[in-house]
Amino acid sequence: MAIYGLRVISFIFVALAFIPAGAHLFAMFNKMKLDGTSYLAAQRAYDGWSLFGIVVLGALLSTAALAVLLYRSGGSFGLIVVAFLSIGATQFAFWTLTYPINRATRNWTILPENWELLRRQWEYSHAIAAGLNALALLLVFISALRTAGR
Repeated sequence: MAIYGLRVISFIFVALAFIPAGAHLFAMFNKMKLDGTSYLAAQRAYDGWSLFGIVVLGALLSTAALAVLLYRSGGSFGLIVVAFLSIGATQFAFWTLTYPINRATRNWTILPENWELLRRQWEYSHAIAAGLNALALLLVFISALRTAGR
C-alpha cells in the first residue's frame, strides 16, 4: 500500500513539474519572434514561478523514495530511477544554463547587448527541461501501468 501511495504522490509531483516546463516550451516559438521590449514584457508572466521549485523538490524526493521502495521488487525500479535522473537533469540544466542568464539579465528586467543569444540559450534550456520532465512523467506512468498489469 505504501508503494501505491508513493506512486500517486510521485505522479502528481512529476505532472505538476511538467506544467511550467511545458508552458515554457509551447510559448517559446512565439517568444523567439519578439523584439527586446516585448520580450521583457512577456517575461513578466513568469514572476513568482520560482515557487515551482517546491514541486520539483517534491518530484525528486518522491521518485527517490519510490526507487528505494522498488529496489528489490523488480522491473519498474529502473523506470523510476531514470525518471528520478531525468528530473535531476532538469536541475542541472537550470543551474548551468538558465540561472546564469537569469542573473545576467536580472530575471529579464534588463537587456544586455547579447540578449538575443542569451534569450536563445534561456528558451532552449527550458525546452530541454520540458523534454526531460515529459520523459519522467511518461516513465512514472509506464511504471504504474506495468504494476497494474500484474
